[in-house]
Amino acid sequence: KKGAKIQVKEMPPKKPGQAARAAGAQKKGAKIHKPKKMRTSLRFHTPKTLKLARQPRYPRRSAPRENKLDQYRVIRFPLTTESAMKKIEDNNTLVFIVDVRSNKRQIADAVNKMYDIKSSRVNTLVRPNGQKKAYVHLTQDYDALDVANKIGII
Repeated sequence: KKGAKIQVKEMPPKKPGQAARAAGAQKKGAKIHKPKKMRTSLRFHTPKTLKLARQPRYPRRSAPRENKLDQYRVIRFPLTTESAMKKIEDNNTLVFIVDVRSNKRQIADAVNKMYDIKSSRVNTLVRPNGQKKAYVHLTQDYDALDVANKIGII
C-alpha cells in the first residue's frame, strides 16, 4: 500500500566490551589450530596411569608366615670326607651340606648364628645326587681346625 509505514525493530544493545573484543579478534585473525602430532609407531600404547598401592581394610592372612629356612634348616650337616678335611687344614674352609633352596647369604648367616664365626666368602655347588654343598671360607680371625673341633667334625 502506498504511504504505509515500515516498522524497523531496533537491535537490543550489546553488552559493553563485546564489540571491543570482537574488534580485537578481527585484528588478530582467525584462531589457527595446532597441527596434529605425527605418529611414528604402528601400535598405540595406552598411557601410564597412576597405580596406587593397596590399602586393605583387614589382613588376608591371620598370622605372618613362618620362615621355612631358618638356621637349622639351612645347614643340614658338615661333611667329614678326606677332601673336606684337607680343605679344613689347608684352606681354612669348612664344608657343609645345605638345603638346596638356600642361597649364599642365608648360608653365611646360618654359620654365623650357629657357630659364632665370620665367613669371608661362601662357594656353593649342587652335586649330581641333588644335594647342595657349601664351602665356607673363614676370616683370618678364626681357625677352621678349632671350629671343626668345637663342632665335633674331628
